Amino acid sequence: MSRTAAEIAAQPACWRRAAEAAAVFEGLPQPGERVAVTGCGTSWFMALAYAALREAAGQGETDAFASSEFPRGRSYDRVIAITRSGTTTEVLDLLAALKGAVPVLALTADPKTPVMEAADAVAVLDWADEESVVQTRFATTALAFLRAGLGPVPGVKPVAEAAVDAELALTEPLPEAAATAEQWTFLGRGWTYGLALEAGLKMREAAGAWTEAYPAMEYRHGPISITGPGRVTWVFGPVPEGLAADVARVGGTLVAHGAADPLADLIRAQRLAVALAESRGFDPDRPRNLTRSVILS
Repeated sequence: MSRTAAEIAAQPACWRRAAEAAAVFEGLPQPGERVAVTGCGTSWFMALAYAALREAAGQGETDAFASSEFPRGRSYDRVIAITRSGTTTEVLDLLAALKGAVPVLALTADPKTPVMEAADAVAVLDWADEESVVQTRFATTALAFLRAGLGPVPGVKPVAEAAVDAELALTEPLPEAAATAEQWTFLGRGWTYGLALEAGLKMREAAGAWTEAYPAMEYRHGPISITGPGRVTWVFGPVPEGLAADVARVGGTLVAHGAADPLADLIRAQRLAVALAESRGFDPDRPRNLTRSVILS
């Protein structure tokens, strides 16, 4: 088993621990605060998911930005930065610019990095850290932590139930059509759009796969043109009305696990990325052209 696969398998336990940690953590956004969430790569996609979840919970306006694109002239009550390594240049540059102007909460896996001094409060999720370059369990654990801190969200399962679904996602066989496809398009709505983006990224990082990701209702506004035999359309969460018929009409294969928590369904995409990488002779623990953290000179 690759190290990445072992880290993927650890996610249900990590999520449960994250929910426990969030219940006693001081420093999470308060209802009514205007919040911005930021990160790079996978962390940015988790930021997008959390921002949509927080607004769905009715807790206040919440934006998400890649750290390099953060609108520094905007006013926020709190900023959340997600950074596994705690060393990413764009994140640290942003936090330096925000220092003293707005309270910053950072989520990190390493308490011995510069982000500890750059942020006003830090949630250290070091028990979810990873050896693999490809992020899996830290990212989903960070989202589980923030999600649990919201309390009940309409139409979204509690983190404890998501962990149960995650255990099933780890043991069920992967969809055969997804494992043998030549192209994959991931779709989501609301908070699951961030998960769709992350699924596509995992497939590209680990296996060099041709993947795309879109808001589900945008799929018929162009992206459906690449769908056909040997190509998969994977939906996180409920499938929009009529979409399954549209995929079938053009010869594509629809993959959806509507009853499962979408974060648990992301585990299936992570497993698929590892399986595809190994089938292509790639090492999922050491993806091409990537490092654990982007540190710019």
